[in-house]
Amino acid sequence: MIRETSDRQLQLKDFIHPFGCDLNSENRWVKLAEVVPWDDLAVAYNSVMSATQGRPAKPARLVIGALIIKHKLNLSDEETVLQIQENPYLQFFCGLGAYVDAPPFVPSLFVEIRKRMGAEVFDAFEQAIVDRAVHIQKKRKPTRVSTSGGDGSPPSSCGDGSDQDRPAPVDAVDAQAEDVTHHGKLLMDATVADQMIRFPTDLGLLNEAREISESLIDELHKQTGGKKPRTYRQQARKVFLSISKRKKPGGKLIRKGIRQQLQYVRRNLGHIERMLDELMAEAGMPFPLGHKLQRQYWIIQHVYAQQKRMYETKSRRCDDRIVSISQPHVRPIVRGKAGRPVEFGAKVSVSMIGKLAFVDHLDWDAFNESQDLIAQVERYKARFGFYPEVVLADGIYGTRANRRWLKEHGIRFGGRPLGRPRKVTSENMDEIKQLKRQRREDERSRIPVEGKFGQGKNGYRLNQIRARLASTSEAWVRSIFLVMNLIALLRFLLPFLRPSAIMDACTTWLRGMLRLDDGVGDRLTGMHPRFADASTGW
Repeated sequence: MIRETSDRQLQLKDFIHPFGCDLNSENRWVKLAEVVPWDDLAVAYNSVMSATQGRPAKPARLVIGALIIKHKLNLSDEETVLQIQENPYLQFFCGLGAYVDAPPFVPSLFVEIRKRMGAEVFDAFEQAIVDRAVHIQKKRKPTRVSTSGGDGSPPSSCGDGSDQDRPAPVDAVDAQAEDVTHHGKLLMDATVADQMIRFPTDLGLLNEAREISESLIDELHKQTGGKKPRTYRQQARKVFLSISKRKKPGGKLIRKGIRQQLQYVRRNLGHIERMLDELMAEAGMPFPLGHKLQRQYWIIQHVYAQQKRMYETKSRRCDDRIVSISQPHVRPIVRGKAGRPVEFGAKVSVSMIGKLAFVDHLDWDAFNESQDLIAQVERYKARFGFYPEVVLADGIYGTRANRRWLKEHGIRFGGRPLGRPRKVTSENMDEIKQLKRQRREDERSRIPVEGKFGQGKNGYRLNQIRARLASTSEAWVRSIFLVMNLIALLRFLLPFLRPSAIMDACTTWLRGMLRLDDGVGDRLTGMHPRFADASTGW
């Protein structure tokens, strides 16, 4: 059941805390709270819950604020709850009306939150951020054109007179005309959000499957009684350690160890089948294993079948290969990078517009990112109402089908053209030089999307996803991009949120007005030290 009130009513001065002093309005969390479109995010979050059934849910601002804090500070679920309990600024950011020395909720609630927040919710979050950026950028745009109003009044918004040099969060909102069909740049690329799993090896996976099969035999033996089947667990463990502890075991030794582990797992699986038949067919009992043990039983059977097939065919690959028994949805993604040719996690296709990055496609199986180009361009149009002027992407996106589609829609692809290079003549020399300069500029303009991946992996642990389920891992990845977009929006608005920006805006306006009367300028030069350095312009 949803109980929601407007989150815009609380002011910083109204926040009650027992420390005997006012909170600092220049605090980073206070500034970030002014940027986040709380009401729009709350509507998107509440859209997946019932308004009449179930227990009353935690307020949407508290939940979303806690999620932002977690990924902004790279905290665990438990540490996030403790930080909110101890910090009044974080409690204000989460929408609490007064300081409370108690945890806002139990840390395990984060798991349910991530399960609840699917792709539709995060798509609504992204659109809310885009609308917020478009609204503010259009609102601030007149201050970049003129330093005064039409009637000589000072500028209404807080600016520092240098907005035109500040990179905008979204570069597609400068098109004000209704008949604009193409505007802005669309950057796109793909990366892998690595899961925090143990590096998989065939021998290690089979050893883990053997240990799980032994625990299943122990559980079934409690119900059947009698003599326990022999599993040779101590011998199998000794064989595994004798190979895994070697610094550089040879290929023949590894293959021998895999064959031995396959034999141990096959023997254990046979014991489990006989014990299940005895309990279900002869004793008439229902399936004796719980959900968790039953799931492990199915997974180790699949692992055994895959490893046996690769061993018999002397192959190193198979379809839908399992690399983690605890997270069987994780797949190996071959990227071909130096030092890390294979990554293990979800592949993410991202489009970047200005300073904002959006997750357009997330899949656990490897896919060719060039197939997403048309869909990403269409999503650009759905967000802003027009197509981009140019698409900047890696060479893999430049397929003939994609180039043909972009040409039909009047969009330039910022990549190397197909076919042989043109022959340089005296007539086309200048044109070829211009095209080379354009390609070089396009390659430079594509760098920010790579920097965004570096920011996510180095600053927000996009390469260390710690969630275990597929759905919660997807929510983890999308939450990181949500936080990075909010930080980009905050950096653009930070000069407007500072009180000193008001004085700077008035200074710029007065300088422009006082140029009309040098005498007035001379008289006002000594009124305030701020205007002393402006006397040379009067």
